[in-house]
Parts: sequence; structure tokens; C-alpha cells
Amino acid sequence: MISVGQQLPSATLGQLTKDGMVNHQVSDLFAGKKVVLFAVPGAFTPTCSEAHLPGYVVLADEFKAKGVDMIACISVNDAFVMKAWGEAQNASELMMLADGDASFTKALGLEMDTAAFGGVRSQRYAMVIENGKVTMLNVEAAKSFEVSKAEAILAAL
Repeated sequence: MISVGQQLPSATLGQLTKDGMVNHQVSDLFAGKKVVLFAVPGAFTPTCSEAHLPGYVVLADEFKAKGVDMIACISVNDAFVMKAWGEAQNASELMMLADGDASFTKALGLEMDTAAFGGVRSQRYAMVIENGKVTMLNVEAAKSFEVSKAEAILAAL
């Protein structure tokens, strides 16, 4: 598993924008920025939709006031799903990123097998990234939602 002090692995993440599909190289996307990246097991799922994503939407201005350049949500879903979920959640201030084949999630060592639920998905976590390097990493215990919520990350900044 990736740890604090390490550079993010190379990967390509998808984002569907009003101009079409954009494929971001992780190294370029996070270069020169302070980013909060949080991962959810699945878009439109209960905890993710009722608490995890909304917390970051509500507190986006407070994160920016603490010097965060970007808040990004990532899931092992496709870019079409991530765009629709972001729109449904009024998450226009956040970057909704798709790791469709779980390659980034696997490179981080943060994948989990949910079997019939959806196969390989991401564990729930939040990290702070500064210029591509992990400076904070909070991974949730199974079926838990405490250390990756927006309030916990904001308090630690």
C-alpha cells in the first residue's frame, strides 16, 4: 500500500467534461498542486451519496481557504457514471475522476474485492497530495466511515 512520503504511481484517470472525455495523467494532474483526493467504493451507493461526497461539497470553500487547490473524488466506475453522480450531487467544485479498470487503485494497493457487489473496487480513503507526493493518508477500516470524511481531513490540515 502507498504510504505518506511516496509519489503517486503513474496512471491515467478519466473525466467526462462538457467538452468530452479527458484522460488525465496522474503526474500532470497533481503537479504543483495541493490536492485532497478521496475514494469511494461506488458512485450512487448509500454512504458515498448520503455522507462522503456531500461532506466535501459542503466544505469545499473551507478546504480552499486552507490552501487546497483541488478536491477530487475517485471511484472504480466509468467517467459517464462519475459525471452523472457529480451532477446529481451538485459537486461542480469537485473533480470527479474515473478509475474504470482499477489500475490506479491497484497501483496504490488500495483495492478490495467486493465479489458479487461489483468486483474489484476501491477501499474508502482520503489523502492529501502535494505536488504528486502523499502527505496524508487515511484509509477506512472495513465498513467504517470516520477517518476519510471531509470533516476529519479538514481538521487535520
